[in-house]
Order: sequence, then C-alpha cells, then structure tokens
Amino acid sequence: MRMVDIIAKKRDGFELSPEEIRFFIDGYVDGTIPDYQASALTMAIYFRDMTDREIAELTRSMVNSGETVDLSGIRGIKVDKHSTGGVGDTTTLVLAPLVASVGVPVAKMTGRGLGFTGGTIDKLESIKGFHAELTPERFIELVNRDRIAVIGQSGELVPADKKLYALRDVSGSVESIPLIASSIMSKKIAAGADAIVLEVTTGAGAFMKDEKDAVRLAETMVHIGQRVGRKTAAVITDMSQPLGRAVGNALEVKEAIDTLKGQGPADLKELVLALGSLMVQSAGKADSKEEAEKLLENSLSQGKALKKFRQFIANQGGNPDVADHPEQLPQARFQIELLAKTSGFVTEMAADQIGLVAMQLGAGRATKEDSIDFAAGIMLHKKVGDPVTAGESLLTIHSDHADVDDVRDKLYRSIRINSHAEKPRLIHQIITE
Repeated sequence: MRMVDIIAKKRDGFELSPEEIRFFIDGYVDGTIPDYQASALTMAIYFRDMTDREIAELTRSMVNSGETVDLSGIRGIKVDKHSTGGVGDTTTLVLAPLVASVGVPVAKMTGRGLGFTGGTIDKLESIKGFHAELTPERFIELVNRDRIAVIGQSGELVPADKKLYALRDVSGSVESIPLIASSIMSKKIAAGADAIVLEVTTGAGAFMKDEKDAVRLAETMVHIGQRVGRKTAAVITDMSQPLGRAVGNALEVKEAIDTLKGQGPADLKELVLALGSLMVQSAGKADSKEEAEKLLENSLSQGKALKKFRQFIANQGGNPDVADHPEQLPQARFQIELLAKTSGFVTEMAADQIGLVAMQLGAGRATKEDSIDFAAGIMLHKKVGDPVTAGESLLTIHSDHADVDDVRDKLYRSIRINSHAEKPRLIHQIITE
C-alpha cells in the first residue's frame, strides 16, 4: 500500500477503504508518512469530502492511535457533554453539578481555553484552591461516591488528532467538516463516555458561522457516535451574541452560582435544561424530555444542584463558601460602565468582537503560553431585543486598568441600537438520529 495512491484515490473522489484509512493514521503517527503527504490528503478530503462510513473509520483509527480511558469502574451510564465553543460559555459549570444531583455520573475530562475566555478548568481555578490534578483512582472514587469530578485531559489521548490539528492549522484545511467531526468525536470516545451530548454553536461567536454547516457537523458527529456504539445527540444553538451575561472566568463562575440558585439569565437556564435533559435521558434516568426536565427543575428549586456544586468544589480542594459569598472570587480593581449613546432596541451584540475584547482584557489566551486574569471580563446588562435609553448602561468592563479607551471603542462598534429588534431563538434544532 502506498500513500501516494491513497491521496490520488481521494483526489479523484473515491471512497477510501478502512485499511487505507488505518494505514494513513498509523503511518502519520509513527512518522513514516511525512507532513507533505498528510497535508495533501487533508486537502483532498477538504475538497472531496468523506462518506459517513469513512468518517467513522477515520475517527476509530484516531481513537486507537493512543491511550483510551477506562471508566468501567464507575457505576452507571457515563454521559459526556461537548460544546464547539462560544462567548460566555458557562454551561458546564451549571450542567455538571445539576446533572450529578439527579444521580447521573459526570466524569468530566476537559482542558484549558485558547481564545475568547478560559476553558472550564481555568474558570474553576478562579475559585481559590481548586485543582483538577487527580489520580485516575481518586477521579473514579469521587464520581462513584458523589457522582461528579473534573480532571485535566491527558496528553496521551488521541495523538493522531494532535498531529493532524497542528497540520490543518498551517495548511488551510481546518474548516473541513469530516476532519472537525473526527477530531471532536475521537477525543470524546477515547475519554470513555457511554453516551455523548453535543452542543454545536452557530453565529458570529461560533466556529460554524453558517447554520447549514453547523447542522451538517452535528449530524456527522451523531452518525459517528452511533456507528461506534455511543448513544449520541446534538443541540444546535445560537451564538450570534454571548450566552448569558458574563464573559470572563470569575464572572462566569458567579453567573453559574446564580443560575444554580435560580437567579441566572434565562437563556443560560434554557440551554442547561435542554442539554441536561438529553444527558438524563441518555443515562436512563428518565423516559422523556419532559420527565427529565422536571427532575432537573426540581433539583434547582430544592437547592440540590447548588449543594452538589459545593460538594464538588470542596472535593477538589476549592473553597465551597464561594457559593454563598461570591465576593470571595477574584475582583477587578475597576468596573467601568459603557453607556448607550442613543435610545431604541439592541439589534446586535457581536459575540466574536465582544469575545476578542474580553481576551484583550486578559480573560482569554491568544497563545497557550499566555496567563489568565481571572477577574477580567465583561458583564452585559442588555441583550439583543432589549429596550435601552440613552445614558443607560449597556455593560460593565471589569479590568485592573483604568485606561480602557480602546476597549470602549471596540465595544461600541460591536453593539447596534435601532428602532426595532426581536429576541433571537437560542435553540435552533435537536438532532438525535
């Protein structure tokens, strides 16, 4: 078997066999296939696409390229959740303790953020003492005992994805849906989940700007999961504006706590219930979406989810008192209001631009080596569709620097106010087959 023949076959639009796909992945990981040939194949895939069978085999081969996590020691059906990312992505901070509070094991492996704001671990580390460095034995013990634990993702999982992603990043093939889908799903499958719930975002603050592309990606990932024996579902959500009101690490932790108390933003709660109900159903704890949502709503109203959050934070060395005293979270030296210049209705809050400003303030990383300012960020007081009066605060900038003129200018350019606006629909579609 020769790599040049595999490249030519895909270039001409033919379907690759499982043996050819495995030959490529094995050879690229062990170094016998050079970057220039791997790059040629990824570009051929970009232009010629792949069938569902090819994508499933590519994913399976990537999973087998490194270690996999054995979660068989955890009792019950393990359900993992993944988001393709966005701005103000507080979901996991609420979702994990909420779902765990109704008896579903949440064994969450996650990483650090690159881009708009920190990842889930960065956000949790804004709580003093919290750490995600757990031995596998302790991780499994906590999930069995308390139904929840979060651990940093191992660097040994899916080495094929690490090599391929770096190659795609410099060769113009990042936007290929088969390659995106296999990248995401290989890591989720290798992490040991029995079932997977995906949030695929679309809009200005999402990787998939176009909804048709988001639907194709979601359907592809659901097909992959089902082909390799994982119960998989996806929710297509709007990310044309930031989710919730907080953009920044400590700010998002506080917003998560507010939501667990029943006082959070309506859109964040709506998304958490949609994703959570799919997780609860996948774990066999409810027979319908309505039954699952009722379980979750009861847990919120009875304080069980907030109690689980406290337990989770304490188990991993964090200060659980932040649940009752969020002022103990990192605080920025300055809180600067951005006032509306005109009256009307908010018609646009460009999520990508607001996210870039938050990163400029220190809430995110431009490179993996950058440090995070846990206190930095933005709190929105208005969302698309809300009325606003000239002189009213649109948002608050949280920064350790008083001179934020450049930030102000960028934020004004990212927000539009007109005479009429409608609130966008948050959940576009749910895909289960």
